[in-house]
Amino acid sequence: MPSEPFSMGKDTTMLSATENPRSPNPLPASAIPEKPPNLSAQLPKLTPRVRQPPPSNPLPLPKTPTLPSPPSRTHLSFIRPTRRILSPKDHDLFLASSTYDLLLSFVFSLTDSVRDKRISDIKETELSSTVKHILHILDEVDDVANQCPPEDQGGSRFGNKGFRNFLDALGIEHEAWHRKLGIEDPEAINEVSAYFLQSFGNHTRIDYGSGHELNFMVWLLITPADFPALVLHVFTRYLTLMRHIQSTYYLEPAGSHGVWGLDDYQFLPFLFGSSQLLHHPFIRPLSIHQTLILDEYGHDYMYLGQVAFVNSVKNVQGLRWHSPMLDDISAAKSWEKVEGGMRRMFVAEVLRKLPVMQHFLFGSLVPAVEGMNREEELGVPSEEEETEGGETVVMKDGMKHVHQQSSWGDCCGIKVPSSIGAAQEMKKRMGGEGLRRVPFD
Repeated sequence: MPSEPFSMGKDTTMLSATENPRSPNPLPASAIPEKPPNLSAQLPKLTPRVRQPPPSNPLPLPKTPTLPSPPSRTHLSFIRPTRRILSPKDHDLFLASSTYDLLLSFVFSLTDSVRDKRISDIKETELSSTVKHILHILDEVDDVANQCPPEDQGGSRFGNKGFRNFLDALGIEHEAWHRKLGIEDPEAINEVSAYFLQSFGNHTRIDYGSGHELNFMVWLLITPADFPALVLHVFTRYLTLMRHIQSTYYLEPAGSHGVWGLDDYQFLPFLFGSSQLLHHPFIRPLSIHQTLILDEYGHDYMYLGQVAFVNSVKNVQGLRWHSPMLDDISAAKSWEKVEGGMRRMFVAEVLRKLPVMQHFLFGSLVPAVEGMNREEELGVPSEEEETEGGETVVMKDGMKHVHQQSSWGDCCGIKVPSSIGAAQEMKKRMGGEGLRRVPFD
């Protein structure tokens, strides 16, 4: 007899519950408790996770010393400024001096004066005659740069020797400019002009860095001008001028920071600029990665404008590749954090850095401390008399030591070419077109 299709043998659906192996055995009623135990009470209680407070910055926020009144010119004996920080001991004496407080107070007071202010908030019609004279001087410096073309160096990205002709020309013109500021005493001009001429870079090394930027701030100490105008109009004009000079003469980055720091050359645009953005309603630190924000607001906020300029002179696209510190800082939650960090950095990386401050000049306006060495006592050449190569002799552990400042590292090393020079030479090779970027992002 043929079997039924799909027959698998015994039909299990017709089995009773006791015969079906898939059916569970029912519990007797006596085995079910009337009040089952509350097993949920045995579960561990859920407690909310307590967030640990963020680690506090080990460096305290530097306080702003009281800004002293400007000294009377009639009681000053003007002298030609010279270097006095020639050893770690000299540097320690400076850090404990009233001159250190003066520099810190002046820069931080300027920073406070532009809090939540845009560059366009101060109109040109509101500028004082002193500020207008300073702006005119900077325009004259720009004209001198146009009249002193760079030398042909065969595509070299290192400092162009035409820069020395530019500084020599400034040395001839500056006296008349200072007289327009009301400085008539030749000895006073001799002292003040030392800071002015050192504001644009070093004649021998053909480099520029935060120390030269600081010289410009000391030069502004002579001007009884409105602080916001000094930052938002004078300093921004100086910044534009330095970009022109850097791109014309391929100034090398001074010191050790370069690509590993905030910027190859400048520091103060980030300090002043973070104060401008302190309570901005929608621009956040992370906004520096947005090209639209940089293009739309860079003309009004120094921080954004400097980031845009840095982006424009690099041949690799993305802050994380060419400016890792700026990229890291952009992760801060607020501009208050950024501004506080910039204040700490100004103290730690400028005023407390011996390789930076060993080139600082002291005179009667910015006096040295009793006990600091003198150049003639140690047989050290002056800043203007340095030999080719830019070596600086300092005292360390009782012995003379040579520092090469155009180098990697805080001390000696190889010279660092200008990234702006590299960008300019690339543009020349590409027929004036924009940079051919390497898009890693």
